[in-house]
Amino acid sequence: MKLPRPPRVRHRPKARDLGSGVVLGLVSVPDGLASGLLAAVSPVAGLYGYLVGMLVGALSTSSVLMSVQGTGAMAVLLVNVPQVRGGPQAAAALATLAVLTGVAMFVLGLLRLGSLVRFVPNAVLAGFVNAVAVNIVLSQLAYFTGYRSASPNRIAEVVDTAMHAGSFRWQTLAVGVATLVLLVGLRRTPLGPMGMVVAVVAASALPVIAGWKGVLQVQDVATVPPHLPSFRLPSLSAVVPLLVPAVSLALVGLVQGAAISRTVPNPDGRYPDVSGDFRGQGLANVASGVLGGVPVGGSMSATSLLRTADVRSRLGNLTAVAVMAGVILFLAESAGHLAMPALAALLMSVGLRTFDTDQIRLVWHTGGAQAGVMAVTFALTLLIPLQYAVLAGLGLAVVLFVTRQSNKVTVVRWTFPQGSTRPREEDPPEVLPAHEIVVLAVYGSLFFASTQTVQAQLPDVTEESTGTTVVLRLRGKEDLGSTFIQAVTRYRRALDEAGSHLVLAGVGERVRSQLERTGALAELGPDNVVAATPVVGESVQTAIERARRLRGGSPQD
Repeated sequence: MKLPRPPRVRHRPKARDLGSGVVLGLVSVPDGLASGLLAAVSPVAGLYGYLVGMLVGALSTSSVLMSVQGTGAMAVLLVNVPQVRGGPQAAAALATLAVLTGVAMFVLGLLRLGSLVRFVPNAVLAGFVNAVAVNIVLSQLAYFTGYRSASPNRIAEVVDTAMHAGSFRWQTLAVGVATLVLLVGLRRTPLGPMGMVVAVVAASALPVIAGWKGVLQVQDVATVPPHLPSFRLPSLSAVVPLLVPAVSLALVGLVQGAAISRTVPNPDGRYPDVSGDFRGQGLANVASGVLGGVPVGGSMSATSLLRTADVRSRLGNLTAVAVMAGVILFLAESAGHLAMPALAALLMSVGLRTFDTDQIRLVWHTGGAQAGVMAVTFALTLLIPLQYAVLAGLGLAVVLFVTRQSNKVTVVRWTFPQGSTRPREEDPPEVLPAHEIVVLAVYGSLFFASTQTVQAQLPDVTEESTGTTVVLRLRGKEDLGSTFIQAVTRYRRALDEAGSHLVLAGVGERVRSQLERTGALAELGPDNVVAATPVVGESVQTAIERARRLRGGSPQD
């Protein structure tokens, strides 16, 4: 009997996961340093954020492939938090901010509120993400050119930098340009993502080979310690002033992470639990904070690297962590010699790749309202502190949602041809006729903002509107709200004064309970509120029979 060959497929995925993890770990070293640079904090904090975030995220998120790292959007947010940008308490404030961000994320995940991200419209995301991409590029002009502007905002900084082109340090600029050229040239070579590491290292070697002394290095900004992060206590006194930035960071990180959860399936083909990923990112932030790292979130670029390599397990992220730890322990001195303009160029290339013209074009052609929301969010993100721009964008999203929902409510008249129980829909009359049964069906959500829209579509009641019964169909409505209940009772009074009647049809148990608790049921009359049944249209026919009894005859309808 021939023995079957041992399956080799078990070993291939492990080798592939290990190889991809090595690449991700090497790429993450300069990327992490650049992340701290972008956030205007110590580059080491960016490096530690990547290390701790990937480790805890790999062990706690519902997503198998998600890499939890510092993201460009979150880093740009940190620039607008003065407590973390310098001074003796900056490190403690950064730890406090990361922990608060993690607590906010974890609580949202614990409450299973991952579905809330669907309320953020694409127009707001497009405006915000593309403005962040521009911010990333503009934030590196000082390190890229060697000229530091004192202007108060990004737009003014660009203008001031352009006007002082003669003050650029040409050696610094040469290193930055060389890095960009190498990044573009090596992207499509067999090196793949490793080309980023090669580009930064090669460009950093340029001033050493040429003997240029004025090019800033990482060690000139911060010392890269040859040891793993140690425990750092948050500052309780910094909690209150950091609450708004923490909530903003949590929202940005979760929206970016949710984009991964909803688009990158696990190796078994199932999509991860968004709320579970919320909790995992929360734990990663708490750990990053107490170990000296920046706030972190799901990174689409790092996750895409693993997905493209067809990684099948959490081993990819865990291997990347081990590689980063090895570099920190044994190559810390070498990392300190990386040129700052090379890291700035790396970040600028990330910003340019993040800018999504296709998304802008899609939103722009969707309609004026969507394009306006995108434009306002884009402008706010560039002009005001990012933490407030995030909240303003979400507020704009809520207003947009409420406005659109209130305008979607429609009232139609149902008429029944001779001998048929199947309704025909037509526009309701502008003025309520006399001696008829008028069946009106309401489509859409009946919350407070839509009440006025419904009232405008109901037929006007005049002195001639006598002897008519209006049947208002409310099937599928689970919550009327006090504003709509008041509007219904006012309409009933107007009908009563004209000698007509109102009957509600298709009323669910929850709505009937609302009517009873508010006293509206007693005013309408219990017999004039017909309960919904499993048979569609049955409650309307019952209401019509009620209307016939009120009129004392057969309807003309």
